[in-house]
Amino acid sequence: MKRIPSLDGLRAISILFVVLGHWVELHYRSDVAGAFANLGVRIFFIISGYLITTLLMKEYGKTSTIGLREFYVRRAYRILPAALAFMVPVFVIFWHQLSWYHMAAAALYLANFDFSHPWFLGHLWSLSVEEQFYFLWPGVLKKWHRHRVGILVGVVLFAPVYRVACHFLGLHGRADETFPAVADILAMGCLLAIFAARLPKVRTSSALAMIVPVVLVPIYWGAMRFHITAVLLLVLWPVMHFSIAGLLLHVVERPYWILNVRPVVWLGKISYSLYLWQQLFAYGDRHRPWYFVLIAVGLASASYYLVEQPMLRLRERRAAAERTERELATAA
Repeated sequence: MKRIPSLDGLRAISILFVVLGHWVELHYRSDVAGAFANLGVRIFFIISGYLITTLLMKEYGKTSTIGLREFYVRRAYRILPAALAFMVPVFVIFWHQLSWYHMAAAALYLANFDFSHPWFLGHLWSLSVEEQFYFLWPGVLKKWHRHRVGILVGVVLFAPVYRVACHFLGLHGRADETFPAVADILAMGCLLAIFAARLPKVRTSSALAMIVPVVLVPIYWGAMRFHITAVLLLVLWPVMHFSIAGLLLHVVERPYWILNVRPVVWLGKISYSLYLWQQLFAYGDRHRPWYFVLIAVGLASASYYLVEQPMLRLRERRAAAERTERELATAA
């Protein structure tokens, strides 16, 4: 499948929200900055839901099934090498601050259920959510393809109920990063992929209107010092997620040059590795933020070019070899 226009540009915006939000939040005690860092993660979730479902639906449309083994192998090539390149040195450096279950939770992508994780592994919660989504959704879509919309709508409706239940059970705060609490965001991206071809094009005026909740809702949440209200949970967040999905569809349909210019696309391409490494250096000297940028971006670039890219090339060679074997078998 060809690269979808503007997605790398949106990833670049997302990682900027995360990185800059973390920096400002840590050094200037800004809850609003922290809310924008969280916004960046939510944009990543919607992009993931949209992209993965687009790929799966394309495969299902051609073959009337979904090859789960091939999907998991491709995801493993894409995700695991860069993650291991981060985890192994971090486990060695911070060995005395880690318990076995912290390392196990990180390595098994269950960090979002490890409520006592140390600060340098805290950001792995969102990657754990992504992996849990990759593990669950393809199988669900394959088995219950006819009911895909109903399942996704059910997830969107269930997530707020789950969060309210966690609040009354005294788990609020700890359970906010568990998969059921944020599955509705991923489901919104999945729904967008399913209905994108049937939706009218998003006009520029509508896209500008959608920017308003995307900007104002994090400001409101930060000003509330991350206090969860019924209005935020049941109205503002759903409107924000719907707006992010609408903006995603708009920039894919009408690729703006700023989202597809080389430096922006490059930042989007290294966003996964940058997300992995930025947490370690966000606590640096606030008077010399360029140290943070240089070190984090440098390590992310090394990870992208020395780990991610070679593994993706290996993945494509493997796929090409398997295609050749199938063709030979068919010809025989």
